[in-house]
Amino acid sequence: MLACLQAEAAGADEGLMLDPHGFVNTTNACNFFIVRRGEVWTSTGDYCMNGITRRKVLELCRRHGIPAFEKNYSLQEALSADEAFLTGTFGAQTPVHSIDGIVLGDGTPGAGPMTQRIQSLYRALIEEEVAKQRG
Repeated sequence: MLACLQAEAAGADEGLMLDPHGFVNTTNACNFFIVRRGEVWTSTGDYCMNGITRRKVLELCRRHGIPAFEKNYSLQEALSADEAFLTGTFGAQTPVHSIDGIVLGDGTPGAGPMTQRIQSLYRALIEEEVAKQRG
């Protein structure tokens, strides 16, 4: 709750949380991913809620040949990422434009190419699952 209040006071939508060892972990409400050199990284999951959308994104990456890693990484690695996005039930994959005022990637607002690809794969998966349920 404190992270949420601090993020709001700073004018941010989410507060990026570090684990007890100082590695990037999650936000106050969503799972956090970065993209670096064509690879998708997220935390090990040891100190965050391992959400369904997080799991689905990792599965989709692996199924479609996108290198995806659950690993420890530093705040500096997140700040120098090409892209970043959040995952959650309501936001699916929400692009992150900046962290602590530092603009990520080339600074273009909106989703970067990898985030867009993952969003597209995720939409297709949802449509497929809905079609199966309808028979």
